[in-house]
Amino acid sequence: MNTLIALSGLGVFCLIAEIFNLRKAIVPVVILGLLAVLGTTLHLWTLGFSANEKYSNMIAADSTSSAFASLFILLTIFIVAMGNEVYKDHPTKISDYISIKVFLLAGAIAMVSFTNLAMFFIGIETLSIALYILAGSSRLDIKSNEAGMKYFLMGSFASGIILFGICLIYGAMGSFDVAEISSASLSAELPSWFPIGVILVVVGMLFKIAAVPFHFWAPDVYEGSPSLVTATMSTLVKVVAIATLYKLVTALNLNSSFDNQDILTSFQLIIIVVSIASMTIGNIMALRQNNVKRMLAFSGISHAGFMLMALLTMANSSSTLLYYTSAYALAGIAAFAVIITVTGNKDNENIVNFNGLGKTNPLMAAVLTAALLSMAGIPIFSGFFAKFMLFTQTIKAGYLVVVIAGVINSIVSVGYYFKLILAMYTREPNEEKQATPFVYYAVGVVSILLNVIIGLYPSLVTNLLK
Repeated sequence: MNTLIALSGLGVFCLIAEIFNLRKAIVPVVILGLLAVLGTTLHLWTLGFSANEKYSNMIAADSTSSAFASLFILLTIFIVAMGNEVYKDHPTKISDYISIKVFLLAGAIAMVSFTNLAMFFIGIETLSIALYILAGSSRLDIKSNEAGMKYFLMGSFASGIILFGICLIYGAMGSFDVAEISSASLSAELPSWFPIGVILVVVGMLFKIAAVPFHFWAPDVYEGSPSLVTATMSTLVKVVAIATLYKLVTALNLNSSFDNQDILTSFQLIIIVVSIASMTIGNIMALRQNNVKRMLAFSGISHAGFMLMALLTMANSSSTLLYYTSAYALAGIAAFAVIITVTGNKDNENIVNFNGLGKTNPLMAAVLTAALLSMAGIPIFSGFFAKFMLFTQTIKAGYLVVVIAGVINSIVSVGYYFKLILAMYTREPNEEKQATPFVYYAVGVVSILLNVIIGLYPSLVTNLLK
């Protein structure tokens, strides 16, 4: 709870700073504040956890929520750091943009720390409303307007499904408290609307992670939104959604609570089908894209399929999921640092804009290459070890068909990742080298170095949740 209070204070500071014309202090102060919050979270983690009676029935900190919250804060630091340069042409709006991202982070942490379904929904709406605003924040750009409207309509529809599911769960169990629901779900007799409510909540969360068949909004929204907002959706928001879905499945014992084995088997079958479909459709559609943001949107759909595999092996999958999301998000941040650098002053994000980047800007080309190789699952990057751990775990659980689909799709993904890499190194540049702000170098290099480090030493992440 102290983390949420601190983040709310940072958001309010951004708004007050605008009143007193302290715009230049906003980004440095917010970054320092986020670092302090991160340090406090890690410090409390090392000391152990004790329930705060005042908030214990709504929110609670444990090792899993603290680990994912730390990842969210780190990603937000990178995003805010790039925001100073991205929003330099809109100095009067920087306070709004940065404060919205801070409040978005508060919603994200609430989503992985909830112990009550009411707090879970509040967290979702806090995050979603911030994203609706950010997606349409470039008000003079018709694509941004379209992205904001599409995301608002589709997101609101998904939130309505989640809320209806929560209502059915409450009607079946008589409580919003997760612990009480979990205990009651072990009963031999469950009202028929409990599994229906659970399915509705899961369907709504599948929309949030852009898994097939609830993915149709992602390519258009990713392409139309400002690049920094797309980076936020592709990394932070996707990681938040999958971590929250994992917590729901574990907290409500969805893999073991149903006395009816047919219902349990149906839940697992749904996850298998959605996982394979997301990996396959995401990769096939990505092969056809020439717009880099659309390509990464379909890539994200594919990675959502990989992440869903963790829901099939709940016993020891929290550390694997944390590792996979860390590897994916760090590679995504590094990739978007380069994308924003290259396409910041252009009307589109077509691959031709990256022609010859290896000659005009070798460092940023190397960063983007490393990020794409990590997403493709190539050693020595952490993306390879993340997939290896996930596949090993899934095979042990007996879902060989899902792993076979995952391996095939990993091979297919090399095709569109290398299409961009070849453009950077085998084609002639379209323009002369332009100056690149230092912050993009810093974010790209630091994030990809972290990706390589956890690839060489996976235990730095995997041992956190053992």
